Amino acid sequence: MNAIIVSALLGVVMMFAGIVLKKTVQIQGVAILGILALLGTTIVDLNLVGAETNTFYHMIELNAVTAWFNVLITFCSLAYFTLFSKDIAAVGKNDSDYFALLFFVMCGVYLLSTYSNMLILFLGIEILSIPQYILAGSDKENIKSNEASLKYFLMGAFSTGILLMGITLIYGATGSFDIFSESFIAQFQSSGGLNTMSFAGVLLLIIAIGFKVSAAPMHFWTPDVYDGTPTAFTPFMATIAKVSVFVAFIRLFHLSFGNVSNDWQTAIAAMIVLTLLIGNLTAVYQQSVKRMMAYSSIAQAGFMLFAIFSLNNLAWRGLILYSVAYTLASLGVFAVLIKMKDYTYEGFNGLAKKEPILAATATICLLSLAGIPLTGGFFAKYYVLSATVEQGKWIGLVIFAVLMAAISAYYYFRLIRSMYFAEGEAELSYKPTSLEKTFMLVNALLLILLGVLPGIL
Repeated sequence: MNAIIVSALLGVVMMFAGIVLKKTVQIQGVAILGILALLGTTIVDLNLVGAETNTFYHMIELNAVTAWFNVLITFCSLAYFTLFSKDIAAVGKNDSDYFALLFFVMCGVYLLSTYSNMLILFLGIEILSIPQYILAGSDKENIKSNEASLKYFLMGAFSTGILLMGITLIYGATGSFDIFSESFIAQFQSSGGLNTMSFAGVLLLIIAIGFKVSAAPMHFWTPDVYDGTPTAFTPFMATIAKVSVFVAFIRLFHLSFGNVSNDWQTAIAAMIVLTLLIGNLTAVYQQSVKRMMAYSSIAQAGFMLFAIFSLNNLAWRGLILYSVAYTLASLGVFAVLIKMKDYTYEGFNGLAKKEPILAATATICLLSLAGIPLTGGFFAKYYVLSATVEQGKWIGLVIFAVLMAAISAYYYFRLIRSMYFAEGEAELSYKPTSLEKTFMLVNALLLILLGVLPGIL
């Protein structure tokens, strides 16, 4: 698959760009050209695959759905690069290395969206995760960044061990790593239920992937890691990296474990309840907006878990729409947050009077995260919840999610209130340029477009 190769090569190119190019602006330009080239590559892959399914040595399988997801997630990465390239370069002296690591993460993203072998699933998660451990600790003079990197590495290594044990148990039960092989299908596509080894393997996979997407009760590393990581990298980790693991999640549990859903749906339902409850209730009490967004990302993961829980085509559509809407909205909020001197709610007081464009774009993004109509977040939540309703059971779980969405509106509107109605003089760490404001407006308008015409995805 071309995107996997090109993303890896671009990572290498960015490493050498740091030697050849000495000016930060030039390195940023090469990085943005690189992500544009990567977007073009995913579009080429989409056109090549058409309505067919291309399989590469029973390791990678590319079809129209996964190729389309690759295009969308690369477009979201382009939005990230345009909004944060200057902030990425400002983290330290190794700006070309930071961009190289981000391209290597993209390589892991494409592996997770197209794997058909559990070894590729493992490789994809590791290629996705290891660069993030480094990025989390990239601000070497900040002890919180060092702590975030260490904590992220330890938790990631622990969850990887659980993932490998789950893969091992499933291999022991099926004799194959290929999720579409005859032995795999015979074990997981029968309605007779799972044996003990298979059940233990599936349960360990749920726990391991729950760590990666920060679902409760495996979420406890998330607030400290997101808070300590340099703000330029936090939105990438909380959005693009996270939704890619969700696509790997739905690919495995829908295409391979769908017929034995009675054995694992209860565990996913429990994760949904805990994730929504802990994420939303804890976010209410945060005083730091960055930490609030960390708990918000946990709560948003609870809604995305509905797509895993629901075994129908609507769940796939919902997850794709949720991935894009959640990513763009979070990027928009962080694009404003990173320009503030004070990350508390009080630090945003009076921002609408001082920088009306920043306040307006942040408001649209916050409304989308809350799921307010005429924003992409509304239809994202609608689709994933409708997928569960379409199954005709677990309706109480949907009602609970709606109540949690109402609670989430409190802490999102609290920030809007600070920007528009609280007295104060918000201070910015630097004044955004006209180009940066234009990118932020385009990002906000895309969310409104998704809220009016969600069918375009």
